[in-house]
Order: sequence, then structure tokens, then C-alpha cells
Amino acid sequence: MSELTKLTIAEAREKLRAREVTSEELTNAYIDAIEAANPTLNAYVTVTSEKARDMARRSDARYAAGEAGALEGIPLGIKDLFATEGVHTQACSHILDHFEPRYESTVTQNLWDDGAVMLGKLNMDEFAMGSSNETSYYGPVTNPWRVEGSNRNLVPGGSSGGSAASVAAMLCAGATATDTGGSIRQPAAFTGTVGIKPTYGRCSRWGIVAFASSLDQAGPITRDVRDAAIMLKSMASSDPKDTTSTDREVPDYEAAIGRSVKGMKIGIPREYRVDGMPGEIDGLWQKGIDWLRDAGAEIVDISLPHTKYALPAYYIVAPAEASSNLARYDGVRYGLRHNGKDILDMYEKTRADGFGAEVKRRIMIGTYVLSAGYYDAYYLKAQKVRTLIKRDFETVFADGVDAILTPATPSAAFEIGDAEMAADPVKMYLNDIFTVTVNMAGLPGIAVPAGLSESGLPLGLQLIGRPFDEETLFATANVVEQAAGRFTPKRWW
Repeated sequence: MSELTKLTIAEAREKLRAREVTSEELTNAYIDAIEAANPTLNAYVTVTSEKARDMARRSDARYAAGEAGALEGIPLGIKDLFATEGVHTQACSHILDHFEPRYESTVTQNLWDDGAVMLGKLNMDEFAMGSSNETSYYGPVTNPWRVEGSNRNLVPGGSSGGSAASVAAMLCAGATATDTGGSIRQPAAFTGTVGIKPTYGRCSRWGIVAFASSLDQAGPITRDVRDAAIMLKSMASSDPKDTTSTDREVPDYEAAIGRSVKGMKIGIPREYRVDGMPGEIDGLWQKGIDWLRDAGAEIVDISLPHTKYALPAYYIVAPAEASSNLARYDGVRYGLRHNGKDILDMYEKTRADGFGAEVKRRIMIGTYVLSAGYYDAYYLKAQKVRTLIKRDFETVFADGVDAILTPATPSAAFEIGDAEMAADPVKMYLNDIFTVTVNMAGLPGIAVPAGLSESGLPLGLQLIGRPFDEETLFATANVVEQAAGRFTPKRWW
């Protein structure tokens, strides 16, 4: 593996600016790494080698002309949920076979405008529905981490499993991802990477394949907190094409790195101490509390009383919105089409073959809770619960709490094909128990690596912030990162 691929975004940026390395050299190093590792890890579903080299050459020309952008020459991976003009965009679903949009998502356009280089499209759970990256039409992604002394393959988390695995395995400098109920933070925790879900509306959703429109939000997965701040600055923007996008100015997130947390009030929610929580997760949480206290923060116990209703409410709201959003995939205008004796038969055959089992399950749940006679009992009630969850956070922040510290996941990564998870979908859904509240309330949340499990796998902590106060999250996450150190997998692939 080239030493160039070990550089963080910040380190690569300095070397590019100093002309110690060219973007073309950096890009070629990543392409070589992808070609060597991807047959084993399956992190990329499309590698855009020639496009990447062309973008890198143009970046080098801009450096020579003194016109470099904020991410000039930095090679990135793009989750397959983001529309990329003329390039495979299928949400890793069979139903979008051969779809290559004629437009670019706002987030990726922002990155290209700042000079970033696209290495390719990253694997993910189909339509972002999953917590393990096992629902992809292109097969599961393999986590670059393994249990010490074992050769069994582990999941990287989901739905942004390809993003997290490629960053951890150094197959890109950073990656775009999306988070509907934990799909940035959970895979980041499983792979020893940093992932931030910004406040709802901070990044435009235009050109991102929709799962649940009131919950979806784009964000970066990177190797450290500084890189996450650098990437989010470029990804975020106001966008007239997305009416849920905020018109607030995007701050310089990187400036928050190194800011003191002295005097900050950090909340510890008692409801997150769930029954059966492994001792190593509880111990990690206590370490995080100690690190922030040692840095001068005040630790306070808080209550978020409606937390226990978040997961069931989420699994009503999200499938309901998915049922509506996925109705557009019918085989008529683009993607997969199976001919039938009439249009209804064509719809049925196309959708039956085009969607995977998990997507079908969620469409059926969503259609059921929206149907006549059940709408009030399920969907309307879930939306009321969502309001109560949001109010819990508002009350805590009104009491002066600056950020909330919780575990990111209830366990370390588990095996691909885990029998218990396969037999019981609810067991899989419980992986999101610490993350869904953040989406339901529209808040920012960041997962940061904080230690290793007894079996040598990465574990993460989560920090939850006030709306549009990502800067405080970067400052507090940096304290945790500095105390915990950085974690990289031993190369076996």
C-alpha cells in the first residue's frame, strides 16, 4: 500500500499546496489500492478511474495557476445514493439497473466545485435500508476489521457500509454518506472512522435518492474529526432546489477543532442505559465522560423520557415515507422493466423482481400504516411521538446543556450472515437504538472512535448537539479523539 493513501485529507491538502505531491500521483495511489482490495472488500460498485485521473490533472493545473479550491485534488468516494452525471447511480438496487442520471446532486457538485476528485461509487444497503450493508444488490461489503485471531468476515454497518469500509481501508481520503436513522454514525462506529450527521437542512437533499424525506441527511465519513469538518464545509450549502435546505451561512467548521470545552455542560441521558448493554459499551461511555470532565466540561445527568418510543416510531415514519417515495419505480421511464400482459402486470413483475426482501418489507409496512383505518392508529400517532422526542431535546438544551454524550452502537461489528440477525429483523433494527432519536428530532450527531472491544474491534461514542451547532460537536469530538487515539485495522486483504 502506498504511503500516500495513509494521508488524511488535511495532510494531503498541505502536501498538495506545497507541491510535494501531485493530485494525479495521489489519485493513482488510491486507484491502485482499490484495484488490489475491492475484489475482497466489495466497497466500490463502480470505479471511475479515467474520470478520476482527468479530474486530478485539472486539479494540478489549478494548483499551478494558483486557483486551488478548498478540496482541490482530494480523491473521494461517493455513496451510490448521490446522483452523479453520466455515472452509475442505482442506490444499489436491481430496479435502477443501468441508470446514469443526466444531472449532478447538489452535494457532489459542491465537492467538484471545490476541486475534489471522484474515485467511484460506493456500495450501500439497497435504497439505504439496512444496518449491515447486506441488502445491497451487489452483495455485502466486508469490514476491513476482524476479531483478533479470526478470519471471519464482519459487516461494516449500514447503510453507508461502502463509505465506512473504504475510508477505514484507505481506499479513498473521505466519503460521502447519508443518515436516515444512523446510517452514517453506526458504520463509522463499526469501522473506527468518524461520521457526522449534520442538522436536517444543513446539506441539500437534491439529487440524493430519497428513502424517508423528513429524515434523510447527507454527511461525510472520514478518518478523523478535522477531515469531517473540512468535508462538511464543502458539502453543506443553501439550495433553492431543496425547500428543506436552510439559508444559514456555512461556518468554518475546521476552526472549531482545538477549541476548549472548558465550562461546557455535557448531558448524560439515563434512558440510554438500556437493559442488557454490554459492559464494554458502558465502560467506554464512562471513559468518554471522564475525558470530557478532565478537559474542563461539566457533566450532568439528564432525562429524555420519550427515548424508548423512538425506535418503534421511527419504524413507522421511515417505512411510510419510503412507501411513498419508492412508488415512482415502476419500470416505465428508467431502470429495470419486465414485460407483462398489461401495464399492471408489468408493474407487478418489475417491482417484485427489482426490489430486495428488506425493501419490500419496508414498503409493505409503510403502505399498511398509511392505509385507511390504520393511518390514525399508527402514522399519526408516530408523528405525535416524534414531536415529544424533539421536545425532550429542546427542554434539555434550554436548561443549558451544550452537547449530549451517548454510545454510538449497542455492540461492535457482527459477522456477515449472522443467523440471529437474519432470523429476526427487529434484532437488526436494534442496532439503531442510540441513533434514531437524532434523526427524529432533526439534530446533528457525530460518531467518533473511542476504543477497542475485548476482541479488538472498534467502538464509538456519539455526541448530539443543538440544531446547527455542529461546531460544538467538532470541538467535543476532537477532545474524545485526542484522548482515545486513532485506530486502523491490520491489513489482511
